[in-house]
Amino acid sequence: MSIELGMRPKGGHAKRVAASSLRSRMDKSVSPYIYIAPFFVLFAIFGLFPLGYTAWVSLHDWQLAGDSTFVGLDNFAALFADPDFWNAVANTLGMFVVASVPQLLIALLLASLLNRPLRGLTFLRMGVLAPMITSIAAVAIVFSQLFSRDAGLANWMIGLVGVEPIDWQADKWSSWTAIAVMVDWRWTGYNALIYLAAMQTIPRDVYEAAELDGASKARQFWRITIPMIKPAVIFTVIMSTIGGMQLFTEPLLFGQGELSGGSLRQFQTVAMYMFQQAFEEFDYGYGSAVAWMIFILIVLVALVNFLVSRRMSGVDK
Repeated sequence: MSIELGMRPKGGHAKRVAASSLRSRMDKSVSPYIYIAPFFVLFAIFGLFPLGYTAWVSLHDWQLAGDSTFVGLDNFAALFADPDFWNAVANTLGMFVVASVPQLLIALLLASLLNRPLRGLTFLRMGVLAPMITSIAAVAIVFSQLFSRDAGLANWMIGLVGVEPIDWQADKWSSWTAIAVMVDWRWTGYNALIYLAAMQTIPRDVYEAAELDGASKARQFWRITIPMIKPAVIFTVIMSTIGGMQLFTEPLLFGQGELSGGSLRQFQTVAMYMFQQAFEEFDYGYGSAVAWMIFILIVLVALVNFLVSRRMSGVDK
């Protein structure tokens, strides 16, 4: 009896150790999934479900009254033969290039300046974020006045060098330029701060060694700074691409709220065309097909960016 009583505590201790070990293993293997589950649940509700439902609607002739008829891929077939859609695609890609290339180059130069010991540096770094906290409606109103045909500041400035006033909304290139200036003013500071954060991780002794070797500031920038902040550059390129493919607010407000994007659709983007078909023409099936084409365009351009980034990183698989 005494032996059995003496062994019971040992058996109970072993069970407690085994249970504690099991809980520890469960905690390590299961708890990370529990912590990240809220994101994936919300993403499934507000991301995957709308995406799937839009795909289902795009396969129907879906009108305002809710009547729907399954038509398969007819909406997509009509879309590929629609010149207005391809015009919107060309406008979107054109404005993306005109806006993104100067935006990222100016952001690089601005970040390089903010990375130097200047007076009021904190104020200057905070100032570059001011456009982001400004109402986009207010921005559009101001820039519409700046690019006004009759009394705009832009026409006054080019008039100083003998250039005739430009009707900025009348032509593709002029409207693209005006909208690109709006986009660049809003997002250049944001990208500059990303570059600045990356630049501040570069060890100072790298620049000191380059100075001892006689490298100029410009050579240090292109040979040291740019290669060492390459991940940040790739990130901003991809984010600018996604934003450019979804460009909507700036051209909409530039055209005083007209979804047509000008009398000749000269600055109508794909997102504007989607809204026009869905909420002006009330053809939800066709509008959903346009929405899915935006998604496919973003995926294709992101894939191109991924392949380019692999080549830039020297990865050869």
